Amino acid sequence: MSDDVAIVGIGMHPFGRHEGVSGMEQGAAAIRTACADANVKWADLEFAFGGSVAAGNPDSMVSQMGLTGLQFINVVNGCATGGSALISAYNTIKSGAFDLGLAIGFDKHERGAFRVNTGKSGERDWYGGSGMALTTQFFGMKINRYMEEYGITQDALARVSAKAFRNGSMNENAWRRQALSEKEVLQSAMLSYPLTQYMFCSPGEGGVALILARADKAHKYTKNPIFLKSAVVRSRRYGSFEVLAPSLALDYADGPTVDASQKAFEAAGVGPKDIDVAQLQDTESGAEIMHMAENGFCEHGEQEAMLANGDTEITGRLPVNTDGGCLANGEPVGASGLRQVYENVLQLRGDAGKRQVPNDPKVAYTHVYGAPGISGVTILST
Repeated sequence: MSDDVAIVGIGMHPFGRHEGVSGMEQGAAAIRTACADANVKWADLEFAFGGSVAAGNPDSMVSQMGLTGLQFINVVNGCATGGSALISAYNTIKSGAFDLGLAIGFDKHERGAFRVNTGKSGERDWYGGSGMALTTQFFGMKINRYMEEYGITQDALARVSAKAFRNGSMNENAWRRQALSEKEVLQSAMLSYPLTQYMFCSPGEGGVALILARADKAHKYTKNPIFLKSAVVRSRRYGSFEVLAPSLALDYADGPTVDASQKAFEAAGVGPKDIDVAQLQDTESGAEIMHMAENGFCEHGEQEAMLANGDTEITGRLPVNTDGGCLANGEPVGASGLRQVYENVLQLRGDAGKRQVPNDPKVAYTHVYGAPGISGVTILST
């Protein structure tokens, strides 16, 4: 059965800046909320997968939560860290090893842009040391090329950002809760052309926890389980243009998002037209545009008209990043992918408040992408 796994509890520590609160403490707060949501105790959990890039080993939080002896495994996989923790939990339950477990992601990053240590990540030391691995520069180059090939304008980039901040203003857990106009986005400081300051997300802080259970036992914990239909992670192929690539191959290949998306749709038995709400990686506004096509929701170049028509607004035919995405929430790497799933659970439960997608959404989609070329996709349903 494709409905072998259900999400029965969710918890989130608000994203942003929280002086005096460690990333691990934010993760623990999210766990307590998720346990309360599922009406379980920490001691009831049989296993956990946790992800954090900069805030310590997640398994050490048992000192805060309780020494119960549960199996706890750490996961680090770039921006797909949280999604990878969820996929690991999903597969653990599907395997029959355990019935009830946890996926937790949290982080606490320093202020400023992400600084890449390429030597640490297995790439050439000189590449990062010479300043050529700044993510802002990479994303600027990538969207420049895409705009040239497919006729995307800077106005479209501004529409993505304005939508994100507008949605974020209705999200009590978002970091950036002030709506900005397209004009304000375009007139903000130019960082890496054509991307301005308000077209980029910021490294941040926060935590998200999800409680998963076997589907046939889900109603022990909640009256409204959300089923995890598929969860997929894929890495890059030769010829794809990725964040830490120091050169561009002569051969061209699609990025890992295309492979992850196709496999997730196949495993879930649905297609792009079946999706009622989607959360797509938007480290910057150009990423959301490119990922709309890479995930199969449109052809390359169609995004310009879709954005102008309001298709990706909460009331549009394909609402995208209804909680404000990375642009409004910031990106604590370990928690970011789980934030997307948290939002989709709210949407499918009908509990998203002012940003609730109308017409009772039934199927929801999440997508994360990050260095050095990793993509994760999940599909949820009621």
